[in-house]
Amino acid sequence: MDMRAIIKTAKFVTLVPPQLKNNGAFTGNTYIDTQGLGALLIAIIVGTTDVIVGSTDTSHALKVEECDTTGGSYTDVTSAAMAAVVASTGDDTIYGISIDLTKSHKRYMRLNAPTAGSSTGANMCVLAIGFPMSQGPVTAAGMGLGTLVEA
Repeated sequence: MDMRAIIKTAKFVTLVPPQLKNNGAFTGNTYIDTQGLGALLIAIIVGTTDVIVGSTDTSHALKVEECDTTGGSYTDVTSAAMAAVVASTGDDTIYGISIDLTKSHKRYMRLNAPTAGSSTGANMCVLAIGFPMSQGPVTAAGMGLGTLVEA
């Protein structure tokens, strides 16, 4: 499959919308439905920051969780965690967590409660990019996009 075909069949979901957060959890954290996907990339996009960002609190590294239903109890995905928290000096960096969905996984995935430390804050958003097993959605709506420009 060439790169154009892969891009046309990828699924994009904003897990955490862009925002500045200090002293607490980022708002709007949601999940991606991985049905029909073969691979998933969670892109954690950090802009200017002067605080530590972690999962649940600032001492635990960001990690991905999974669940069989959207509103059920999420559990950690094995080996799907960063090695450390995002440092207060981690400005303008994209961090990625890649998951092979051909292994046994539950249907819904999300980033565990990203939380920022107390100071000016962290500018951050999280994007999930799902890649098809063979073929997937080819429309903007099917890819989770508001608009798709093809050149």
